[in-house]
Amino acid sequence: MAPIAVGNSLPDWTISYFDADDKLQEATVHSLTAGKKVILFGVPGAFTPTCSLQHVPSFIDNAEELKSKGIDEIYLISVNDPFVLKAWSQTYPHNKHVKFLADGSAAYTHALGLELDLTEKGLGVRSRRFALLADNLEVKLANIEEGGDFTITSAEDILKAL
Repeated sequence: MAPIAVGNSLPDWTISYFDADDKLQEATVHSLTAGKKVILFGVPGAFTPTCSLQHVPSFIDNAEELKSKGIDEIYLISVNDPFVLKAWSQTYPHNKHVKFLADGSAAYTHALGLELDLTEKGLGVRSRRFALLADNLEVKLANIEEGGDFTITSAEDILKAL
């Protein structure tokens, strides 16, 4: 399957997350993104070094500026279960805007065409690192990394494009 690209519509799928009241929720991607300008960024895994120390902090630290430029929501998606993502999100106590979404079986990652097979490293199928900008479900920017790179998917890279 070809990776998602500019001009494509975000595929729909049901994902899981913990809400502000610490309740486990399920929602479709379309219900979270339709009619909004959103950033959806994906990481290979929770608690991994580049994801935890660079990628996620770039969006948390730049969230206010992204919102000032018209971004309604910022979503992180990872091939992990919602309980792992809840624990990971709690390591960022100053986070006010980035919502952590679970793609436990990599089904949404597959729908995006962004699987990364890390089986040989003991991690199974994960997501390639990516950052998408979508407006009312239409992808306007699709920055997708190769391998373990982190060169075009930070919040700073999105800000340059806004």
